[in-house]
Amino acid sequence: MSRYARFPHLRVEGPDEHGVIELVLDAPNLNAVSEAAHADLAEIWREFDRDPDVAAVLLRGEGKAFSAGGSFDLVEKLSTDYDTRTRTMREARDLVYNVIDCSKPTVSAIHGPAVGAGLVAGVLADVSVVARSAKIVDGHTRLGVAAGDHAAVCWPLLCGMAKAKYYLMTCRPLTGQEAERIGLVSLCVDEESDLLPTAREIARELATGAPTAIRWTKQSLNAWYRQIAGAIFDSSLALEFYGFAGPEVREGLASHRERRKPDFSRPVKEDIR
Repeated sequence: MSRYARFPHLRVEGPDEHGVIELVLDAPNLNAVSEAAHADLAEIWREFDRDPDVAAVLLRGEGKAFSAGGSFDLVEKLSTDYDTRTRTMREARDLVYNVIDCSKPTVSAIHGPAVGAGLVAGVLADVSVVARSAKIVDGHTRLGVAAGDHAAVCWPLLCGMAKAKYYLMTCRPLTGQEAERIGLVSLCVDEESDLLPTAREIARELATGAPTAIRWTKQSLNAWYRQIAGAIFDSSLALEFYGFAGPEVREGLASHRERRKPDFSRPVKEDIR
């Protein structure tokens, strides 16, 4: 495990006898992603890809949540510090591409709240398994920034443009059952107690299957993402991080901290056409 010691803000377990390694989101405030954890989460997929002992990756969250998204401290720093904003934008880009380009099959097990950077990796996993009671939210516009990250890359492809616009623009939550119904995730299990056993079974199946056949199938299918992840992805990411320097994110962050509905009623002076 020494090769993963340079990712101290993430927990890595295994690999087991089948070659399945588990990446565990385990942090305070429902596994909120700190500034340091964001950097680790973007980079660790390259290490999984290089590790000859890893045949498949299982991503999961510890405790009551999958991930609550970026920490308030990180969001505040994004809104005030240019260097942090520039670095984190690059990490957000790397996270999407590194998950897509990791040759090892990946499985996610999603329960409870699932937001932000954790959700990026969870939805982009090759097989995403969710508990019926999961609460999936793309919270960007609720925070006051454009839905960047992975959303423009995969949501329209997975669940169609109409549903993508509805959920990304309104930030309404999806249950695991609804996420499966519209095609955003691969599989929904009725009981949360069945989530990890099901996800682990799928990960073991992928880990013990024909390795090159499975990996080349993944590579071929992810060409859909790579084709989209050029200009559209770069544009969405740029608009998201441009928004972190604007006035709306300050109200969005304040409303989260004060546990109230945001008030975006004051007109924005910038020309947003």
